[in-house]
Amino acid sequence: MTTKELLYVEDALGHEKYFQSKCQEAVRQIQDQDLKNCIEQMEKKHQQLFQSFYSLL
Repeated sequence: MTTKELLYVEDALGHEKYFQSKCQEAVRQIQDQDLKNCIEQMEKKHQQLFQSFYSLL
């Protein structure tokens, strides 16, 4: 993997961690259970994406 590609992967990892934390924050604040479930699913998707990017390293 080139240095530039590694930087792209590191950047993607940071973005996915950020999205996960924002989803977690939203879930704590939202009262509507349907919306909460939707955001929890989004958090899981970002966690899967993080693992996919991490596996490239």
